[in-house]
Amino acid sequence: MATETVPPTVVIDLGLERGEPDTYREPTRATTAAWFRPFLLALAVLFITAGSAAPPPPALTALITLPVGPADSYTITDDGQLLAQTLGTLARYDLRTGRQQWQVGMQAPTYRLRTLDGVVLIRPWEVGAGEPGTSAVDVGSGLPRWKHAGSVMTIDGSGALLAVTGVRSLSSSMRRIEGPVESVDPVTGRTLWSVDVPSTAVLMGVPGPVGGRPRMLLVRDDRTMVLHDLTSGRRLAAVAVPPADYGPDNPTVSGGLILLRHASPGGLLISAYNPVTLDLQWERPAGGTFEVEPCRPLACLAGPDGVAGIDPGTGAIRWYQPAWRGVEMRGNLLVAYASPSGTDDPVELADPATGRIITDLHGWRPMTATVTPGSANEVLVSRTVDNGTRNMVAIARPGDGPPQVLSDLPPGTGDCQSVPGRLICRSSSGQLIVWGYRQKG
Repeated sequence: MATETVPPTVVIDLGLERGEPDTYREPTRATTAAWFRPFLLALAVLFITAGSAAPPPPALTALITLPVGPADSYTITDDGQLLAQTLGTLARYDLRTGRQQWQVGMQAPTYRLRTLDGVVLIRPWEVGAGEPGTSAVDVGSGLPRWKHAGSVMTIDGSGALLAVTGVRSLSSSMRRIEGPVESVDPVTGRTLWSVDVPSTAVLMGVPGPVGGRPRMLLVRDDRTMVLHDLTSGRRLAAVAVPPADYGPDNPTVSGGLILLRHASPGGLLISAYNPVTLDLQWERPAGGTFEVEPCRPLACLAGPDGVAGIDPGTGAIRWYQPAWRGVEMRGNLLVAYASPSGTDDPVELADPATGRIITDLHGWRPMTATVTPGSANEVLVSRTVDNGTRNMVAIARPGDGPPQVLSDLPPGTGDCQSVPGRLICRSSSGQLIVWGYRQKG
């Protein structure tokens, strides 16, 4: 039976024990007019102000629209510039203002655009056998600087350019190479030093001493890890390592250590090496680990039974999430996935130090982002709803609860990258669009 709700009694306290005040008298016509005229004036001002107030700007505003082909590439520089190849040209745009800085002609579609130390590295799509070579143009003017016959790669945080010959494998921040490794001067393209590789090796960057530059690590197929200085190429340390499936994802730098997944008589192990000395720090059973992922300040071991955050100093487990299968660092935050591929099924945004869940990401996809200090604590995400007719964009951040929706993108929009305040996407009509965005509220 429904219970009738009795409204509360409202008491208005008029003072003097709720009796009539001794100063009360019926208002005269003069006193009524005295307060009524200002009231009408204030009311008129309110209506006029409300009617004349400009509506808030849209959450998404198209700043730049460029025609692009399906093979044309683009990249975002660390200082907020867009470099885009569009139908035979390469141009630079200021993402803050949308203005074009320069434009030059291009001979072929590019496989990748990268920037380092004032140059744009251009690698065309490969045609036939052999390396396509790498060209460099000045990032300030677009004028050509030099060309190298090899593939030129970068080491994060070092400013070094390394020319290598790759072995056919998955491309990543570390890759299998053969032949010599040459250090290339970013200004002139000349070779500064060269290191020979006996057969093949995995090349990767590793942290240097505290406050120092990163170093180059070669994990050779003769089961030797060799550490080199990136300024001179000088050999700094070497150590024999166990047999392993050396490749683009093994070993991995995680938690400030070099972690190698390898076989042993007692089963699979994870061995941790100091990146400065190559000394063995600790070993622990790998269990069902199939990926070792960075999750600063820890190392993350991912497998079919979940993801564990590992103390880099001891190898002990700090936290464990049984529902996760893969993780990815985005700035200072950890995106957790329900499958090892970690592409379409994010489940949570978390604190990498504790494994604590910050917000639910089910149904959302993280967008590719150029992480800057202003975006280190937020992740831009998208979601398709209403049978694919709506593509929503939102920001996921600590303390906000669910992702905060910004706006909808036009249907057919995809392949998006972001920097703080800007979203760059391809449209189904063959355009590259730069959107300015603002957060509501």
